[in-house]
Amino acid sequence: MNKAQEWLALTQEETLEPDLPICDPHHHLWVGQTQHTHGDYLLDDILEDMNSGHNIVSTVFIECGAMFKPDGPAEMRPIGETEFVNGIAAMSYSGCYGTSRVAAGIIGTTDLKVGDRAADVLDAQIAHAGGRFRGIRLGATWDASPDVPNHRTNPPEGMMMRDDFRAGFKHLGPRDLSFEVWCYHKQIPEATDLARAFPDTTLVLDHFGGPLGIGPYKGKSDEVFAEWKANITELAKCPNVVAKLGGIAMEVNGFEWHERPKPPTSKELMEATKHYYEYTLEIFGPDRCLFESNFPVDKVSCSYNVLWNSFKLLTKDYSADEKAKLYHDTAARVYRLT
Repeated sequence: MNKAQEWLALTQEETLEPDLPICDPHHHLWVGQTQHTHGDYLLDDILEDMNSGHNIVSTVFIECGAMFKPDGPAEMRPIGETEFVNGIAAMSYSGCYGTSRVAAGIIGTTDLKVGDRAADVLDAQIAHAGGRFRGIRLGATWDASPDVPNHRTNPPEGMMMRDDFRAGFKHLGPRDLSFEVWCYHKQIPEATDLARAFPDTTLVLDHFGGPLGIGPYKGKSDEVFAEWKANITELAKCPNVVAKLGGIAMEVNGFEWHERPKPPTSKELMEATKHYYEYTLEIFGPDRCLFESNFPVDKVSCSYNVLWNSFKLLTKDYSADEKAKLYHDTAARVYRLT
């Protein structure tokens, strides 16, 4: 057990509602990542988290820059990631590792800024995913402050507004592919403009649109929430947008859980962040919301069991129908899982 695992083990909880079926629609798989504390994250690793008590019946993989091809045209290299994840999905689907289906849906990446050439990349992604390819994510996270990390791909400012990006984006809808919006809270209006420009393409907002709590935003949680609230209210008016509930236990969100002597409890997590969850649920509704783990990134702050417990504390008074949608059915519909 490494130091990160030892720290996470300091907070142990009994699993709440262990029989509730869950589709985890946001996790990564990778080898050799160094920007997070948990290193490799492969099939055995995610199974260890998934088997910590909750009833995870399926998952969706989200791109993370893993296993790109080392050569060939630059725009085609991300297909290596799709092949890598499809292999893990096939291992899981065999039943040799239990009944859960890891990476039942795959979200890869494509540099949409190559314009019409993106069409060939998308077709190749679909062809190499074993029927599991559901869409792409191209990180847009950008901030003017040097104290806020931009996405690993170093996106240009205003990427979602650019003509070259949208020339590639237009090829998603005809292929029934969705787009994951990973941006910061000040960029949400750009996502709203994009959603309105392409009403027939599904956009999935990751991590509440990235409310920041570091750099120039540190100590300004009320101001950030107010700006976020105004921005996301407009975004929710777009019927082609759904929202993931989770992904705000990262360092950029500024809660500093990872600096504590022991990890937070599910109650502490829920109470610190519930205003984001409750408002998003209010304006999007259960039919357009889906809980996510964002593991192993959020693992810097809490264990898988504690994270899902925090969601279940939030929804303890919800109806069975609302819970079914939030934990499984909305994700299964959005990602076309069977």
